Amino acid sequence: MYKYETHLHTAEGSSCATTPAAEMARAHKAAGYDGIFVTDHFFNSSTTVPRDLPWEQRIDLYCKGYENALKEGKKIGIDVFFGVEWTICGADFLLYNIDKAWMKENEYLLMQADERDLFDAVHKAGGFIVHAHPFREASYIPHISLYPHHVDAVEVINTRNSDPLFGGNTCYNDRAKQYAEMFGLPETGGSDTHNSKQIVNGGILVPEKINTPTDYLRQIKNGTVVPLKGNFNLQTEKQ
Repeated sequence: MYKYETHLHTAEGSSCATTPAAEMARAHKAAGYDGIFVTDHFFNSSTTVPRDLPWEQRIDLYCKGYENALKEGKKIGIDVFFGVEWTICGADFLLYNIDKAWMKENEYLLMQADERDLFDAVHKAGGFIVHAHPFREASYIPHISLYPHHVDAVEVINTRNSDPLFGGNTCYNDRAKQYAEMFGLPETGGSDTHNSKQIVNGGILVPEKINTPTDYLRQIKNGTVVPLKGNFNLQTEKQ
């Protein structure tokens, strides 16, 4: 089985993260991961990118975390893939298999359009969508929003949902799994890692190596993705 982190933030792109991307790549390599997906918060959440810059410059800055991780990954032998954590009314979605060029061409969709139009456009472009921690409760989440007919999978295990250091509650993951089962949606998992001290063996196991994001999607559809619960006996610290 191959181990991947599907939900990860870097200090370059997410204002709530504390570890630079290259260090994240090294830490996950040391923890036995075969690859990572960098999914920094987009401009509608806790981004590091100044909101008054021209759009294309903002996208270039947004992608720095992924690009720095990718550069380091090639040196040390860990695969690095690009993703986006996009937010609407506190609901977070992981967008995969889109790239910098597509984002530069779609400012309206990413910032102003109805979220369902964005989801349709992501699918049309060959991308896919995972609903991240759909039942998490927090001060920044005004209400639970579900889109069962627009997402490709549900993050039924988010290790930060279970982490007592972050006010976690395992019922958030339980509810996510019930939601996925109710609508027949595939299940996946992610650590939601914000610094290198939070690596607690979350993410997924898959039977085939992921060479491109579409390999991940294929295994999601095949039902061969195994979400990892994480191990909070390992050393962690607040971000």
